[in-house]
Amino acid sequence: QVQLVESGGRLVQAGGSLRLSCAASGLTFSSYYMGWFRQAPGKEREFVAAISRSGDSTYYADSVKGRFTISRDNAKNTVYLQMTSLKPDDTAVYHCASSYSSNIRAALSYDYWGQGTQVTVSS
Repeated sequence: QVQLVESGGRLVQAGGSLRLSCAASGLTFSSYYMGWFRQAPGKEREFVAAISRSGDSTYYADSVKGRFTISRDNAKNTVYLQMTSLKPDDTAVYHCASSYSSNIRAALSYDYWGQGTQVTVSS
């Protein structure tokens, strides 16, 4: 079965950096757009970033543009989210997800989801 497993979340001070990883199995990884979403307590899940199948196109939410970078390694079936200049507002559970659709900003477009990894940014 399809599994997406995130890792790399932890407590970090404001201004710090983290790299999240998401390892995929059970699917033809290179056939899927991959995305990162986040959900803070009491808030709806929101789009963070996405990357095309080959990795040549990337998409970001305005709130993270210039601070976060999404990348993928199709040989390793892994997608990454490099986060810099972290702010307390970035505190959330971060989920990776796979989409066969190019409508990558909509959570409903995604077929498979990971369980998430907690990122906490202290002020």
